[in-house]
This record gives sequence, C-alpha cells and structure tokens, in this order.
Amino acid sequence: MTVVKRFNRFYFGFLLGLILPSIFVWLYLKGFYPVELSFVEILKRLYPSVLLGKLMLLSIVPDLLMAFVFYKIDAFRLSSGTIVGGFPFLVASLFML
Repeated sequence: MTVVKRFNRFYFGFLLGLILPSIFVWLYLKGFYPVELSFVEILKRLYPSVLLGKLMLLSIVPDLLMAFVFYKIDAFRLSSGTIVGGFPFLVASLFML
C-alpha cells in the first residue's frame, strides 16, 4: 500500500483521467473499426456524425472503473482526479450528441 500512498495525488489521477479515454478510443477503433485507416483518418470520418459523441461517451467508462478501483483501495485523491479528468470528454461528447 505504500506505492498507492505515494501516488495518491490529485494530479496523477487527473493525468490518468485524461490519458485513459484516449487510449481506450484508440484500442476500440483498432479492434472494431472495419477499415484499415490511420487513427486520425478514422476520427475525421467520424467527426461530422453523432457516432464520435457516442464513442467519446463510451470512452469515459474506463475512467469510472479506475475511479471505483481507487475508491475501493482508499486512494480518494486519485479517484477524484480520475473523475475530474474525464469531465472534458463528457462535456465534449454532450456537445456532439
């Protein structure tokens, strides 16, 4: 538990909350998007439609799962940072719906 106590800082959770949805979207598109295009080209195709907003809304799920795990191991600052780091994705996805 000393490792968790050392990294139990808000900004570590915030950075994780910003990076984790981006990694999830990349993995999701690589695994389930049927066309062999680059990541940026796929995002350009999805941008004018509602699907990008739904994909961004789906990308918040790993943040919520990590916040739950951090909450269960009593790392409350990491948990709150992870939730706050997911808010930009939530706001952007709500504007795209």
